[in-house]
Amino acid sequence: MSKTLRVAVTGAKGKMGQEVVKMVLQEADFQLVVAIDPSSAGVDAGVLVGKEPCGVIVQADLDQALRESAADVLVDFTIPQVVMDNVRTAIRHGVRPVIGTTGMSPADIEEIDNLLKEKAIGGLIAPNFSIGAILMMKFAAQVAKYMPHVEIIEYHGDQKLDAPSGTSIKTAELIAANRQELRQGNPHEHETIDGARGGYYNGFRIHSVRLPGVFAQQEVVFGGYGQTLKIRHDSYERAGYMPGVAVAVRKVMDCTGVVYGFEHFID
Repeated sequence: MSKTLRVAVTGAKGKMGQEVVKMVLQEADFQLVVAIDPSSAGVDAGVLVGKEPCGVIVQADLDQALRESAADVLVDFTIPQVVMDNVRTAIRHGVRPVIGTTGMSPADIEEIDNLLKEKAIGGLIAPNFSIGAILMMKFAAQVAKYMPHVEIIEYHGDQKLDAPSGTSIKTAELIAANRQELRQGNPHEHETIDGARGGYYNGFRIHSVRLPGVFAQQEVVFGGYGQTLKIRHDSYERAGYMPGVAVAVRKVMDCTGVVYGFEHFID
């Protein structure tokens, strides 16, 4: 019989956090043991997400909650300003972090890796948990071997704090690993409006669109002589990420150090 995994969730009242709480309550091999959200402390986590009471009361203090809970995994969908403190606290208690919060720097990732290795446990940092989005990234990386001229256009709602998105940065990293740096466009081009050509990454451009009414889409456009190839992924609701989060919670138990990118957890 497989072990029941004891799961903690930070940002439980947030839109992604609520979906994570619902998923954990539904999975037979998961047990919700901690739900953290200072603005909802004292509320039953099940009631918070529109379900029956589950007996887990939302708390404000992550350190105290982890000290008392014997959690195995912490799932964090919060904001860049607090995620590092949450992760440091989790690792200090021997709890494996699964991080969906974007906007982390390379220095942050290196620090997390070092802290995890000191504790001989593993953690995951994933800009995107959608299996479809991961396949989009993998396909784009393959195409880059043969069609190196590429631009990325990513679309999110106007409340998203970081630009470009973590998904587009991860896609760009995978593309860059399969092509030599190639500065695209006319060498004499000039932006009459600053930023019109988008953000520069390894010779190609990333464009970030932020509009109300948009959820999350990304298009990777490859250009060649007489042809273009477009790879597009559209997300319509946050529940679509939850199968990937569930896979991550299970698989993070079997790794040591930081794993960057959910693609490493799918074949």
